[in-house]
Amino acid sequence: MDTDSLRLFVLACEALNISAAGRRLGMAPAVASTRIAKLEKLLGAELLHRSTRKVSVSLEGQDFLPYAREIIAQEDAALAALGQGQARISGTLRFTAPSTFAQLYIAPLLPAFMEAHPDVTLDLHLSDTQVDLIEGSFDLALRNTVLEDSSLTARKLADDTRVLCAAPDYLETYGTPSLPEDLDRHRMIAFQHLEPRGLISAEGATGEFAPARAAQRLILNDGMTQREATLRGAGVSLNSLWLVHADLAAGRLRRVLPDYVGADEPALWLIYPKSNVVSAKVRVFMDFLIARIGKGRGWQAAV
Repeated sequence: MDTDSLRLFVLACEALNISAAGRRLGMAPAVASTRIAKLEKLLGAELLHRSTRKVSVSLEGQDFLPYAREIIAQEDAALAALGQGQARISGTLRFTAPSTFAQLYIAPLLPAFMEAHPDVTLDLHLSDTQVDLIEGSFDLALRNTVLEDSSLTARKLADDTRVLCAAPDYLETYGTPSLPEDLDRHRMIAFQHLEPRGLISAEGATGEFAPARAAQRLILNDGMTQREATLRGAGVSLNSLWLVHADLAAGRLRRVLPDYVGADEPALWLIYPKSNVVSAKVRVFMDFLIARIGKGRGWQAAV
């Protein structure tokens, strides 16, 4: 199978434009269209739907796309092992991450990455709502939950310690909990759902942060909004230390039950589709993020 045609197909899927994909490979529009048609004939399936106005990826094309990327990655890895191949890494990297973390820690790093890799196009999807990596055709995702999908692989980016905190004004008004069970009499700020979250102390004592049992609840689906509501005295919240460590250091927030942290030992994970070969663009971006964020950027000192 012609790998140049596969590269053309992958680029056409990313750009939704066959002519533009062909130009990136030095092909005239007519040549690019002919090569896609030949690939479809070889496979016996229509990979791209064409109209006079737009190109879209067919269901068959969506199914075939990860395999095409894998074949290209295999070829690039083989050439690199022989000292051949492209010296400059290129292509479009589709990356999804929680918006709150991305705003604070990833966005400030992007100019440096783009300067180092000018031929890589970053297509970022930022949302605190988790999206399906495969269905969304993402190359890489940042997650703060344990990996359960066997079709995915993960590399740890950093620890993600969770701590309970509240505004000083709130604690002065409603009192400071001294035991985990005291939380039930307080207002709680819940992130996305009311499921209880385990707590554990350094001595091994356990408890729960259970918004469903709280005297009053505020449910939010955005981390930055949760932080702001906590700062304004809306209640007690369970936050990632990377989000609130500066507020704790400045006294804008106080630790609640400071001997306790989240019990599930959460971490920030870089997740990507399971493959024998990780594409160069994904590998360099993961290495870049781990080198600059992997040691916690100082937030672990606040534990």
